Amino acid sequence: MNESSSASLLREVARMYTRAQRVVADCCRTTNTQCHLLTELGRSGPLPLSELGTRVSLEKSWVSRAVEAMAARGLVTKEPNPSDARSWLVTLTAEGERTVRELNQTLDEHAQRLLASLSARERDAVENSLLTLLKALREDPAAMCCLPPQAEALKEPSKDSKPCC
Repeated sequence: MNESSSASLLREVARMYTRAQRVVADCCRTTNTQCHLLTELGRSGPLPLSELGTRVSLEKSWVSRAVEAMAARGLVTKEPNPSDARSWLVTLTAEGERTVRELNQTLDEHAQRLLASLSARERDAVENSLLTLLKALREDPAAMCCLPPQAEALKEPSKDSKPCC
């Protein structure tokens, strides 16, 4: 297989897997935008509204509307940010955390069913390939854009930090 067909194959796998996961999860009975935001909050914990948008590569207006809708459903709270009075801090509620857990369980079960259709040898090969790809993605500036470095993940972003994208 040449590099061009490998690139096309990777894009096709990513596209089809993403579509299948959306169908299986019914995107937690929310819009796709809300689903992305809930998932990011589940991964990272509370975030300023602007950083949440940066992490999922969405404009502030989209994020703001989605957060308002999720707050109305009791999935998140939006409160003044104690670290920066000019911004809002978005936090999952207990219901939001439950929704994210259900979503993750549903998506994990789907992935397990998909992998179960492979032989043990094929599963091992897929797992090794995915680990290799994950390593490459973690070293790719485009894939890591707008995310804090692993060691810095729990620290507040500095006021001087600029998004990379």
